[in-house]
This record gives sequence, structure tokens and C-alpha cells, in this order.
Amino acid sequence: MKKQLVVLTGAGMSAESGIKTFRDADGLWEGHDIYEVATPEGFAKNPALVLDFYNQRRRQLLEVMPNSGHQNLVQLESNFDVHIVTQNVDDLHERAGSSSVLHLHGELRKVRSTIDEQLVYSWDRDINIGDTCEKGSQLRPHIVWFGEDVPLLNKAVTMVEKADIIAVIGTSMQVYPAAGLINYAKPDAQLFFIDPKPAISERDFNNLSIIRDTASSGTQKLLEVLV
Repeated sequence: MKKQLVVLTGAGMSAESGIKTFRDADGLWEGHDIYEVATPEGFAKNPALVLDFYNQRRRQLLEVMPNSGHQNLVQLESNFDVHIVTQNVDDLHERAGSSSVLHLHGELRKVRSTIDEQLVYSWDRDINIGDTCEKGSQLRPHIVWFGEDVPLLNKAVTMVEKADIIAVIGTSMQVYPAAGLINYAKPDAQLFFIDPKPAISERDFNNLSIIRDTASSGTQKLLEVLV
């Protein structure tokens, strides 16, 4: 039976594909205040601005490709039972070929109803004011905004609790609740943290190895260690 490997990924995983990281040092996201474009209040106040913001992100996503880091994680499936839990809203893990991907913060290539969050649709074009679900309600990005519940969090916790090996890649470990997931690891789980500027040290967790590198070359090193 293959060992369970859970990989927690953040913005640094997709940065080398050309997707900008979630927010710059000035706290802005692509020039916007995050609370204007990533909260229910922002959407209620100016839905056209919010839809345009995500339309631009979606268009950009359709122009980029998975990088070698994404592909390295697919290779690990030959030797391990791999489950990816990502904070990223892009679909680069799936496009690279990963077979188990859980999106904590939603998906850019999906939309959902504003009246019934169970009504979720695949969507590759722009969302416009007037685009509605089958119940006649405006569609919105299928994104978990600040202040909203993270519906898949419990599923992610269960995966981490069962994992024999956990690799954290390209995330600052600052955005909760995702940052708290590593605390659910089994005491004997093997932990890896891949980041060029790691926010944690090997003293912070048992069995932790830090790989100070980008996602693409860091995952290559992870392959060499594990396989």
C-alpha cells in the first residue's frame, strides 16, 4: 500500500507559470484594495468592478501553463497516494495531471449562484451583470472571499490527519485557516517546507525538513529525497 502524501500549495506554486502572487508587499492585489474585490461587501457595493477583476484573472489563467513544479507533483503519484490541498484558485494542478486536488479558496474557472451556493457551473468566459443561474439569480465567482466560510476545510483537515508525509510549497503560512492545517499532522509524519524565504524554521515542528528553493527546483529536490 502506498504511503499517503498530502501537498499544501499556495501562490508560490503558480508564480513561475506567470500568475502573480496573491498580494504584493503593499497589500494591494493587482492594484486593488483586497476588500474591494475579495469580500461579500465589496461585491454588494460594486459588483461590476468585482466581476471585471475576476474576468481579467480568468483570461490571464487561460494564457498560462503548468510549470515543472506542478509536473513534479504528478510524478510523485507513481510512488505515493498524493492529495493536493491548494489555496490557489487556478487549475494548473489539474492541467498538469494531478488526480486529487482540493481547492480551499474556490476555483477561477467556475461560477456560482448568489442565491444558492450549491449551484456551481464551469465557466471560461467573462461573467457579466445579468448572467444568472437557473433560479434567476446573478452569478458570482466561485471564490471564497474574506469573511466567508471555507466549506472544504474539514475535508482538508481529515486528509492532513491521515498523511504519512506532508509537503508545504509556496505558501507564507500566514493566511488562516489554511495555515493551521499543518498542526493536524500525525506526530510521526514527515514534513517538508519548500520556499525561497521560509517563514518557519526546523525548530518549529518535529520531523521538518526545509528546502530553501522555488517550487519548481524545490519539488525536484523533494522527488530526489522521496523516490
